[in-house]
Amino acid sequence: METNSTKIKTNSLYAWLLAARPKTLTGAAVPVIIGTALAIGDGCFNYTPALLCFVFAFLMQIAANFINDLIDFRKGSDREDRLGPERACAQGWITPKAMSWGIAVTIVLASVAGLCLLAFGGKWLIIIGLACIAFAFLYTTILSYCGLGDLLVLVFFGLVPVVCTYYVQSGTVNTFVFLAALGSGFAINALLVVNNYRDREADKKSGKNTIIVRFGERFGQTYYLATGVIAVIFALSSSLHGFIFAGILPVLYLPMHIKAWRNLVKINKGKELNKVLGMTSANMMMYAFLVLAGFILDGLV
Repeated sequence: METNSTKIKTNSLYAWLLAARPKTLTGAAVPVIIGTALAIGDGCFNYTPALLCFVFAFLMQIAANFINDLIDFRKGSDREDRLGPERACAQGWITPKAMSWGIAVTIVLASVAGLCLLAFGGKWLIIIGLACIAFAFLYTTILSYCGLGDLLVLVFFGLVPVVCTYYVQSGTVNTFVFLAALGSGFAINALLVVNNYRDREADKKSGKNTIIVRFGERFGQTYYLATGVIAVIFALSSSLHGFIFAGILPVLYLPMHIKAWRNLVKINKGKELNKVLGMTSANMMMYAFLVLAGFILDGLV
């Protein structure tokens, strides 16, 4: 994908595509896939609310990317977004005014999808939706600077989307669903860990006190490895509930995670760690598909 700023027309469709950072949508898809896999396993899969959950998750991720882009531009940040293209506002691809409108429109569209889910999950989902919108704004401006990023990933990329996706299809929740949600959260958190590991020196200078800034490089390496191991342990808990394949298949994710960890340790710093970001993104999507495949196989045998 060409990202030469001199060849991108301001506020063009292509510019908006770059600003949306399609690669980050993996993080939005994984928990919805896992929540839907749980519904399939329990025989309560419902196509309509599952699709609405995907739409809501994708739109909120895009809105968060737009918010992050605009706020960094207004702060005068020159940090490159290594996960996707460079900042759209900073590059002149999207004007700040247009980005503000983009944020508003995307949030409104996400809200429409969320309101449609009320028919399946009840009015209490309004609280969840408002919390997601608040998180999108507060994470970039405040929370990421307080070392709360990892906890919030577990909540908003694990517990909230997985549990809600399952609930709007089944009408109920249980302990097993919460365990699977934590597995999703840890798998996705690996992406945040490698991002913070790569940016540890810049974060320290800017006062962004991530866990890796606080505890150091060696801790960051161990922490990255641990996220994948813990995700697999939570997936294995499926076997205790009679879903043998759903518990076993995600173990295949672990060698890929270990390979990414070895690259992280070997590369250690700099833009070359973007390779590990890409590997991590692919790995966590594979984790979700292995969970999904496991539940489908369990339903066939």
